Amino acid sequence: MDLIETRLADDRELIYFYDKTAPEAGVPADRRVLPEVATATELRYDALRGEWVAIAAHRQGRTHLPSDDQCPLCPSTPQRRTEIPAPAYDVAVFENRFPSLALDVPEPPPGSEHRAGRGRCEVVCFTSDHDSSFGKLTPERARTVVDAWAHRTEALSQLPDVEHVYVFENRGIEIGVTLSHPHGQIYALPFVPPRVRRTLDVVRAHREATGGDLFADRLAAEVLAQVRVVARTRHWTAFVPIAARWPFEIHLYPNRRVADLVGLDDAERDDLARVYLDVLRMLDGVYGVPMPYIAAWHQAPVRGADRELAWLHLELFSSRRAPEKLKYLAGTESGMDVFINDIAPERAAEMLRAAGAGPEGTR
Repeated sequence: MDLIETRLADDRELIYFYDKTAPEAGVPADRRVLPEVATATELRYDALRGEWVAIAAHRQGRTHLPSDDQCPLCPSTPQRRTEIPAPAYDVAVFENRFPSLALDVPEPPPGSEHRAGRGRCEVVCFTSDHDSSFGKLTPERARTVVDAWAHRTEALSQLPDVEHVYVFENRGIEIGVTLSHPHGQIYALPFVPPRVRRTLDVVRAHREATGGDLFADRLAAEVLAQVRVVARTRHWTAFVPIAARWPFEIHLYPNRRVADLVGLDDAERDDLARVYLDVLRMLDGVYGVPMPYIAAWHQAPVRGADRELAWLHLELFSSRRAPEKLKYLAGTESGMDVFINDIAPERAAEMLRAAGAGPEGTR
């Protein structure tokens, strides 16, 4: 992988990642004149739940569902300049213009009940093709994205105040996506998010009680049961978890314990690019329509004893429960975090495997 680092007109960082080699001529400069965006995120602590909430009122004015010819993630043209000055690109990563967190947020006055929302938010554009998707990428391009994820995880982990690096993709307007161009995001968080913290608490308790590794135990149990496994390679296993919350939920684990994306070796990254594409194509093949989904990478905290407890994995889930029906969070789920799934995990796995057996899913 080759890359070029540059700056946008308002001094935000932009990095181009290339499948092969970077162009010898370099990349064009950003000639736009951009208005200033004041970032004033606050972090407020919910003492009863033990969780942080970000208040980012400046994001009300962010770009929302622009027409295709006004997409800010497409390459720039002589007629229209975008967030990507180049006329074409492989993968591009840049600082979000309307971030939920920023490094230059001022500290609140002494005695305030909140703290500054320090962190960083980046956008990851998977391709310059506006009408594509991650599942349509070549294995070579998917591998470039994996390398970009790892590069950014390593770099963001070095920033002051950052405790966790969260890599994710939201796809589909049903999920709430405001830009349809194929892209994901990376948040460098100043705290360990609740899902990660709760999981590691359970893993720690299991180790103290049994001496075992709960991640390894669950992975071994799914492989032994086989019924919920949808893909297994030398380096990765994809399965529908036994207690899936969503109609279609797939967890993707490396077969050895790795703390984060940085720790994956070349063979594991190559294999991830292939198996992840297969999983996404299975998902789209279930009903023959593009599935809305969230793909959430669970990485180890940046520092602390919990790093040695963590096991890198992806949790991918879709809210589509039928070709024309979506799952909406009901009162038990939104109000009490008690999920009720309409599709048995075993049935979901069967449907995914069947979708993967067709021409689009065969590799």
